Amino acid sequence: MADKINIRKLEADLWESADLLRAGSKLTSSQYCMPVLALLFLRYAYSRFKMVEAELLKNRPSRGGRIMPVEPSDFAAKSALYLPREAQFDYLVNLSDDQPLGEAVNRAMTLVEEQSEQLTGILPKSYTMFSDELLRELLRIFNNKTLDEIGGDVIGRIYEYFLSKFAKAVASDDGVFFTPKSLVKMLVNVLEPEQGVMLDPACGSGGMFVQTGDFVNAGGMNANTQMTFYGQEKVEYNAQLCLMNMAVHGLNGRIVSGDEANSFYHDAHNLAGKCDYVMANPPFNVDKVKAESASAAGRLPFGLPGVNAKTKEIGNANYLWISYFYAYLNDHGRAGFVMASSATDSANKDRDIREKLVLTGDVDVMVSVGNNFFYTLSLPCSLWFFDKAKRLENKNRVLFIDARNYYTVVDRTLNEWSEWQLKNLQAIVHLYRGETEKYRSLIADYDKALNGQTITTAEEALQKQKEETKQLIAEATRKDKKRIEAEQNALTAELEDVLEIARQREWLVSKFGEDGKYVDVLGLCKIATIQEIEEKNYSLTPGAYVGVAEQEDDGVDFHERMNEIHAELAQLNKEANVLMDEIQKAWEELK
Repeated sequence: MADKINIRKLEADLWESADLLRAGSKLTSSQYCMPVLALLFLRYAYSRFKMVEAELLKNRPSRGGRIMPVEPSDFAAKSALYLPREAQFDYLVNLSDDQPLGEAVNRAMTLVEEQSEQLTGILPKSYTMFSDELLRELLRIFNNKTLDEIGGDVIGRIYEYFLSKFAKAVASDDGVFFTPKSLVKMLVNVLEPEQGVMLDPACGSGGMFVQTGDFVNAGGMNANTQMTFYGQEKVEYNAQLCLMNMAVHGLNGRIVSGDEANSFYHDAHNLAGKCDYVMANPPFNVDKVKAESASAAGRLPFGLPGVNAKTKEIGNANYLWISYFYAYLNDHGRAGFVMASSATDSANKDRDIREKLVLTGDVDVMVSVGNNFFYTLSLPCSLWFFDKAKRLENKNRVLFIDARNYYTVVDRTLNEWSEWQLKNLQAIVHLYRGETEKYRSLIADYDKALNGQTITTAEEALQKQKEETKQLIAEATRKDKKRIEAEQNALTAELEDVLEIARQREWLVSKFGEDGKYVDVLGLCKIATIQEIEEKNYSLTPGAYVGVAEQEDDGVDFHERMNEIHAELAQLNKEANVLMDEIQKAWEELK
């Protein structure tokens, strides 16, 4: 709950800052986006720097009663970015009015680049084009504690939000949009990366790398020693954001941008057949891809999709991407990617490629995702997973999950999976893989988080808290009312979180029990054999296999209610006709 509030506040602050830039300059959206995000990057880098510095100083040796200062190498060992004093955010915030702020920010960006080889030439140094008053206001906006409290792919999420507010034209170019954190986490959770080579051939702002790094680090390992990250991103602007995002999370990567990074025509890192993991959210439904050039570039183990004989162009590149993701894998590799929902049962050449793909036995999991998981587009999508080293029992089986009705509503236009919902979906995959101990470990995590609370007790505690809040606010003086309201709202939010955890636990155990035994659940999940998939013309649409869950009887007689609605409508029409007659008479009297 708190994370959502903080993220939304941060997004609102970014909106304010962008408005300031727009009002104070004559820049286009693409010109002013990068300077704002680079300042945000610097602020987040500073937050991480201070956190690591405090950790280092706890165990720092001393000489003559003086603690030895930290060194850049100390931060590198912690996979963090070292910031010289003049590149630290509080230094810039506290500069006196008589010092040229634009030059100071340019200097800060240069100093940061000197600390990171992969950032060389990436950060903007054009801040002298803005007035110092404007820059000070931007620094003030980003100088808030919210940034110290948010982890994960913050730049990717804010960049996506920024595009949705100011640059929809940029967002729609070539179908490019950026992957929400919960979708990326789902990809990572199913793939469970540990070590090896990872590629994202459409890497955008780098969210796949960041979440993979978080997953590996959370397992007690170091992402930079365990993983080697490679990326391709045709749009150089996006590649710059990717490199910033990786640097602020202490990740090293080899990112190629520009024409040579166009994955339709180039395997920029020569990684076909060499990847342990492939993750991506490619642009959907791209057309006009040159068939001859794509064919010459290879990585098409199942052949080309449909080609227009007249133009010699591929009309929809979805199955180019799908083929690439498979072709990049080594003999034990795993792939997870986001794809347009239509690709799961598209016809003609797509269907032929899909048949060949299914017959490899390497399609592992298919997940349907509902609407509104993206800022800029409301369309549904699907998550595909390949595994070339599936356990023998699953070699000729595929797990289908229909999660279109399983999500948390953020607001009217945005849905996501909560952390516990992500764990529940991952638990289904664990049971499919025979990893019952991981399921039981999740149940233990639930019990630890709930500490004996049930849905009933959590609901009672929440109701009691709301009543107490109402009473305390009513009795409070005007001076104390805001403080008490904030304190009580925080307590309420905590109890709402407990209730949600209890509900998610019940959702899981009601289907698979306390000990965890996989069963097909109508409307949610089913393990299908290749023979069953063949019978459905090689469709990979989860809904075709899981069926539709029975709807609970709400006690309303349908035919009786429809008769009531028709009667109400007839009465309303009658009243409308009377009103129209009265209006007509009044109008004639005015003539």
